[in-house]
Amino acid sequence: MTSSVPRLVIAAPSSGSGKTTVATGLMAALAARGLAVSPHKVGPDYIDPGYHALATGRVGRNLDAYLCGPELVAPLFLHGARGCDIAVVEGVMGLYDGAAGQGELASTAQVAKELRAPVVLVVDASSQSRSVAALVHGFVSWDPAVRIGGVILNKVASDRHEALLREALESVGVPVLGALRRAAPVETPSRHLGLVPVAERGAAAVAAVAAMAAQVSDGCDLEGLLALARGAGALSGAVWDAGEAAASPTHDRPTRSAGKPAPVVAVAGGAAFTFSYAEHGELLSAAGAEVVTFDPLRDEQLPPGTSGLVVGGGFPEVYAAELSANKGLREEVAALAESGAPVAAECAGLLYLCRELDGQPMCGVLDATARMTGRLTLGYRNAVAVSDSVLAGAGTRMRGHEFHRTVVEPGAGAAPAWGVLAPEKRVEGFVERGVHASYLHTHWASSPGVARRFVERCRTS
Repeated sequence: MTSSVPRLVIAAPSSGSGKTTVATGLMAALAARGLAVSPHKVGPDYIDPGYHALATGRVGRNLDAYLCGPELVAPLFLHGARGCDIAVVEGVMGLYDGAAGQGELASTAQVAKELRAPVVLVVDASSQSRSVAALVHGFVSWDPAVRIGGVILNKVASDRHEALLREALESVGVPVLGALRRAAPVETPSRHLGLVPVAERGAAAVAAVAAMAAQVSDGCDLEGLLALARGAGALSGAVWDAGEAAASPTHDRPTRSAGKPAPVVAVAGGAAFTFSYAEHGELLSAAGAEVVTFDPLRDEQLPPGTSGLVVGGGFPEVYAAELSANKGLREEVAALAESGAPVAAECAGLLYLCRELDGQPMCGVLDATARMTGRLTLGYRNAVAVSDSVLAGAGTRMRGHEFHRTVVEPGAGAAPAWGVLAPEKRVEGFVERGVHASYLHTHWASSPGVARRFVERCRTS
């Protein structure tokens, strides 16, 4: 299949330059024009896609060349952008920053090349004038395969400052497609792991996205950005399909047994569990499950007929008291795990299954305690399954990502979930009965057999 969906990558020389404001504001501004906008985020970040979804009314999707492999970047992009008028991809860190010690792997530059997409460089222009030309020239010339098609100047002090910046950039030959004035930042509060997720902010998040859209509409050349997006090269190749991915090695699509209802897989959501990749639910459904979302902060019972449970990432440490107070649900989760039903828990889910979190009683599925610390654990991980589990057979290799300021003691059970191979060797996580609990976030699109195996266990447990 060949696709020519217009697309842009919004990148920056470094973190903190304003690319989230520009990308989210551009998505919202284009959506306000009646365009169907496909939102994407480079890397493992779960929080920015929530703002993207609010801006566009579509699911925010991640493109991560480390977790999924470069070969899946374009197919996953085409899956998300199907039927859209334009796609906007927000980069991660600086344009050429990727997985530590891995060259360009997982960088915004690599994703832009895989997508044959033009890049718009958002430059923090505060405290410089003519030097901006040297900065942009360096980024343009570093990798000729990356097409930087325009610059948006951020934190511009005045009309005079803007004129100096534009004059300097004339020599580089890259058009200025926007200039945003230095102003009070849009209200996007942060805490220990970045921006506060959309699900926790309600009307405040809506107002923040509207303010971003107004900034971009007022300060950027939307017609110029659209023209640049329409100049993206054609993409050839297959569109990722959950049904095909979830098929068995013999390529048979999963089918539901005649007369038997689909197994119900309960997936935790709500303000405490906001971290998930859209493809996980799609794979579970394609493997034959009925996926039902529930909120552990509000729902006192698991969905009727639950035969499997998935608890992803989020911020249970912020809501420890409320989660603990929902005793009926905690007891149901414990009983489900005790029955041997499949339970998959990542990071926040791991904390929820512990005996306690910061002194607050949790589900008690695992004989472990969790607490907040001042130390940030962050980075990609290369891992191998140590124990047979509902997700993978022993020896299965997967790539993951850790991002937390908590610690679980002990860090691994008698049957650990993963052996981390890089950057350091260790074991972590728990495999007990049907439970697989770990700090590692994984992207199931890279190993769709995970979803198939999980649903099969739901049918037979």
